Amino acid sequence: MDITQKIAALASRAQEQIDHIVNEEATKNAMVMPFIQSLGYDVFNPTEVLPEFTADVGLKKGEKVDYAIKNEGVLSILIECKPRTTDLANAQFSQLYRYFNCTEAKFAILTNGIEYRFYSDLDDANKLDTRPFFTFRLTDYNERDIEELKKFAKPVFNVDTILSTANRLKYTNLAMTSFSKLMKEPPRDFIKFIAQDFFDGRMTQQVLDEFTPIIRDAMAQHIKEQVSQRLKLALATTSGEESSPIIAQPGQDNIEVPLKAEDEIVTTQEEIDGYNMVRAIVASEVAPERVYMRDAKSYCAILLDDNNRKPICRLHFNSKTLKRLEIRQDDQQVKHDLATLTDIFSHSEALLAAVKSYE
Repeated sequence: MDITQKIAALASRAQEQIDHIVNEEATKNAMVMPFIQSLGYDVFNPTEVLPEFTADVGLKKGEKVDYAIKNEGVLSILIECKPRTTDLANAQFSQLYRYFNCTEAKFAILTNGIEYRFYSDLDDANKLDTRPFFTFRLTDYNERDIEELKKFAKPVFNVDTILSTANRLKYTNLAMTSFSKLMKEPPRDFIKFIAQDFFDGRMTQQVLDEFTPIIRDAMAQHIKEQVSQRLKLALATTSGEESSPIIAQPGQDNIEVPLKAEDEIVTTQEEIDGYNMVRAIVASEVAPERVYMRDAKSYCAILLDDNNRKPICRLHFNSKTLKRLEIRQDDQQVKHDLATLTDIFSHSEALLAAVKSYE
């Protein structure tokens, strides 16, 4: 299994075991050690993963950090664990801070088994940052998170590669958090800035109070319309011969697709919906009419230019209990389990990458 599959399996197991993980030791054994293993490190090899790593720090003697990871004999990552129920936003990690300052490790992780906060010294050399540059949540992650996590895997681990994008990643995540907060609670100055573009009256507190819910709703509606527009592009009419893929027409909610008795292939509404979601996602890179659907017995293929040599993905929707999305990644076909059909959108980056590889 690759990292994507290992993390998915660990996330699934976490959901089943979470109520039984009640202290720090259980967190380490059930969550943290498997997480380290998923990155390709041997947790039973003390030359690679050192539990209870000890170092004398100034006047502090015999302090320990939960795990230290070595890459090619070089101390690279320090990990401090907290019980699963710990809110990491309010957690103290003084030991991690002191250890980072006096060792050659360039990365530190603070975790409660579910959430993993990655730190470095981006703000001040040899001094651990107070804010993480990357946060991975086992119960809530997307394709972009997996791609960032892969950089820490043993086979590809490279300090310079990670640091080259860490600063941008840090501020991108902070900007996303700020934008989310702005959407929920837009500040007075922001409301005033927007409102003065269309309101000529005096900006009293009463006026600002009246415009606050209006502008908040307008922002939410704008985002919804942008998503809707991409879906409409994907649903655009495409002409073709009888052998062309089945495509939903604008305004149609369902399509009657007859069973082909000669080969027992039936195209379901879920496959059509999945196809249209993929078209919507890749519409920013290629014209929707270049994306084709070709159904088969065991899967439904989505191709660029109706070319078998340009597969974008495959929909494995024939099972009643499990749906999977198979995407071409690094010249391999990687399968992703889908809890719901809309989970396809969480793999947008991989789908776009597949399309870009042909352009």
